[in-house]
Amino acid sequence: MAGENKKGVGFYLLYGAVYLMAMLPFRVLYLFSDILYFVVYYLAGYRRKVVRKNLVNSFPQKKEKEILQIEKRFYHHLCDYFVETIKTLRISDKEIRRRMVFKNPEIVNRLTKDGNSCLLSLGHYGNWEWVPSIGLYLSPGVEPGQVYKELKSKAFDELFLKIRSRFHPQSIEMKTVYRTIIRQKNEGKTMVIGFLTDQRPRKHNPEHWTTFLNQDTLVQTGMERIARQFGFSVVYLDIKKVKRGYYVGNFSVITADASAEEELSVMEKYTRKLEETILDEPAYYLWSHNKWSRSKKQEE
Repeated sequence: MAGENKKGVGFYLLYGAVYLMAMLPFRVLYLFSDILYFVVYYLAGYRRKVVRKNLVNSFPQKKEKEILQIEKRFYHHLCDYFVETIKTLRISDKEIRRRMVFKNPEIVNRLTKDGNSCLLSLGHYGNWEWVPSIGLYLSPGVEPGQVYKELKSKAFDELFLKIRSRFHPQSIEMKTVYRTIIRQKNEGKTMVIGFLTDQRPRKHNPEHWTTFLNQDTLVQTGMERIARQFGFSVVYLDIKKVKRGYYVGNFSVITADASAEEELSVMEKYTRKLEETILDEPAYYLWSHNKWSRSKKQEE
């Protein structure tokens, strides 16, 4: 119904402010990011205890000086991520192609050429908000999609949906993924759907304990269950930050047909690949997420 799509005043005020900010050139936005870093890290101390705990537990072999260096670089990157996400509203296709380069999209196009959809697995690493620009590289007729979790704030949720629609992917709320995929299959559509599968699972959802970054870690199994049921291919996206505002993505095949894989093998392969990405350059992972808040020993 028409009333369901009506946005609130809070959204329009927020969107107006963000849109004006998105008109600024990158050099000005990065100046703002530098100021924001000082406020977030030194004055507000945003989630510093969580970040420090996650880093110490993930890298027990590193000295305190090394941990502190990674921590500061992470906060610098987090502020860069924030302004880059805002800039998404006004970035051109040409500019995003320069700043978010996909080295081997032919892998994804080969897997989807016969009409079978592909699930794109990645973590909260680099700038994941620019990954939907993969739609600029896909074969004609293949539609990009992304799974997201609805935010508690209605205004912020609508804002992020607006930002994430810049490259025209279909945004699929986490709770509706299964029925959306069934509908798309019935309509004969081929999709490449991005899953950020490193989030902490909700309680009572299907989950799996594994070892990740030297810790017992709960991982979501929803992506694998969907892929195995529908026989989708699964690809991992490894992101490298080349320099400030520039990223390179490389695809690698986890499986061409998940229905032929053993249970939980897809999630294990994904977890190991994400771990390799993080170990190569730890500063660009989302350490402020309280991923390890649940204890395996306590739950057992």
